[in-house]
Amino acid sequence: MGHRCAVYSSSVTDAQWAILEPLLPPPRNTTGSGGRPEKHCRRLALDAIFYVVRGGIAWRQLPAEFPPATTVYAIFARWVRAGVWQRIHDALRDRARVQGGRHPLPSAAIVDSQSVQGADTVARSSRGYDAGKKNNGRKRHIAVDTNGLLLAVVVTMAGIQDRDGAIRLLAALRARFSTISLVWADGGYAGRLIDWSKQIVPLTVRVVKRTDDVKGFKVLLRRWVVERTFAWICKHRRCVRDYETRPDHHEAMVYIAMIATMSRRLARTA
Repeated sequence: MGHRCAVYSSSVTDAQWAILEPLLPPPRNTTGSGGRPEKHCRRLALDAIFYVVRGGIAWRQLPAEFPPATTVYAIFARWVRAGVWQRIHDALRDRARVQGGRHPLPSAAIVDSQSVQGADTVARSSRGYDAGKKNNGRKRHIAVDTNGLLLAVVVTMAGIQDRDGAIRLLAALRARFSTISLVWADGGYAGRLIDWSKQIVPLTVRVVKRTDDVKGFKVLLRRWVVERTFAWICKHRRCVRDYETRPDHHEAMVYIAMIATMSRRLARTA
């Protein structure tokens, strides 16, 4: 199996590949006991997926030097079903935290949401209208650590209130991290969510309110961290608008955007 014919800005470098390859699931038919072996280079297939996510193109618009679009999409979808993207992401995040002198398990998180316009490929049953942001599509709810690294993501229809989406997000956060005790959020999460999180999860939700008496731009404590993470995600054009037919595929796109971001940083400092 040959390597790639062209190198794009989204292509995996040798240093990145050294980090990512051990985290990929084992190739199919490694024992020769049935089923066809993988035909295409895995690094080239990963390059193709990164190319789609970074460039925001349709799968069928992949350049000819990549494996067939149907093959690349099948790999992407198969790894979504198996939870591969989340596992790769979580391994890189833990490594990045340790490299930054932090414990792999966080003790605090910051949550926020972002509405994105849905394309015509987004099913009517999984999309909604966000009257505040004037968006018809989906909303991604994320939790990040104090460095802005992603801890959890939940995708809902855009019409869901932040407080209601946060219930699913905080439940996912608690299921993955027993060490987290404090969560920062903006004023949209005030109200019954605070009592619910104390009694059910349990987590302490602390609301960071905007100060109306200060004119002009002001960096808000903790909240700027999660806004920066949204900026990292939106550098990948497939995440600027929602083209995914399924919410779990959109969640996978967010994980892939962060995988590309973290693996490149880790490769630079390796």
